[in-house]
Amino acid sequence: MIAQGTPWLAMAAGSEGPPPRVPGAGIGDPQAHEDLPYTVEIWDETKHGVESVVAVTASSSIGYAAYYAATREYPDRYITLRFKGDVLIRWNAPAH
Repeated sequence: MIAQGTPWLAMAAGSEGPPPRVPGAGIGDPQAHEDLPYTVEIWDETKHGVESVVAVTASSSIGYAAYYAATREYPDRYITLRFKGDVLIRWNAPAH
């Protein structure tokens, strides 16, 4: 039975919460993503730091597709596609 108001789509009968997380598998853990060198980042409005990472992938084509989608979703933001830390392409938000 699924508890009322539970954000999970499905839970095993008698389950007390979300599935266990793998230790060290967070976005901030660089060792967890060594095999995923492409990242798409959305920067804060002042362009001083990354606000969120919207994609992490091993595929250049998937990375570019995510980058392209991010430029359409956030046209007024600074967005970068990186490969192992190097910026491959960037979207500079239009100046107002």
